Amino acid sequence: MTREQLIKEIFLKKSYLCIGLDTDINKIPKHLQSHPDAVFEFNRQIIDATKDLCVSYKINTAFYEAMGTKGWDVMEKTVNYIPDTHFKIADAKRGDIGNTSFQYAKAFFETLKFDAITVAPYMGEDSIKPFLEYENKWTIVLGLTSNPSAMDFELKQVLTQIDELEEGIHTRKHHITFLYESVLEAAADWGTPDNLMFVIGATQANQLVNIRKIIPKNFLLVPGIGFQGGSLGEVSKYGMIKDCGMLVNVSRAIIYAGEDDDFAEEAKAIALQYQSEMKVYLTNYIS
Repeated sequence: MTREQLIKEIFLKKSYLCIGLDTDINKIPKHLQSHPDAVFEFNRQIIDATKDLCVSYKINTAFYEAMGTKGWDVMEKTVNYIPDTHFKIADAKRGDIGNTSFQYAKAFFETLKFDAITVAPYMGEDSIKPFLEYENKWTIVLGLTSNPSAMDFELKQVLTQIDELEEGIHTRKHHITFLYESVLEAAADWGTPDNLMFVIGATQANQLVNIRKIIPKNFLLVPGIGFQGGSLGEVSKYGMIKDCGMLVNVSRAIIYAGEDDDFAEEAKAIALQYQSEMKVYLTNYIS
């Protein structure tokens, strides 16, 4: 999916909602748990109920990998069931030496037909490049995450040196930044705003003004709304750009909204609440 196609869907639906299909068979309604294809049946009903209110679905692959070979089959069936009008994200957090990343990219972009994959940038550019070589596919780099342990590394302050030459005089300046800022600055040059997104957790909304100075044009994938306590209003106010430039992911608060036969309708009702709020922000923050 191209950036233009994604933006078109956002403004057509007045929504930048991404729904996370992080489906745990132990948490789906009890009447479905005995179904021979329980996880896919749950996903199918959620997709049917919410597809008019969101522009994207994100599959956290761990929930499917944990099921073994059957899980991979369910994941493939789910990806194929999601309409092509929707942006399909593999939340796989891959990233390894080049030839391994090439195989990961092939798995998720060719075999499983995702539009995007999340990646960990710790090993540097050559671990990410194989994903970026696919046309009309997206690489979503972990930038600043919502989890409390983001303090361990991402929000560590680091001292960097900047060498400058002014009027023939060499000077060396020292600059203190957060580690995540260095990651954003470096990774932004690996791709373009047409194929490179960044994960920015909703609980880090206070950093968004600064983040937008570093990556003013890239789309952001924003998890952490809902059970993790992030504010949709805050991230929209400080993260949105003229073409929206963000996808806000909500998982458990939507897919587990109901426990009975009408669970999909309950999910739809919660998705509608988010979409209605997003419609207001698209109007208020984009002139």
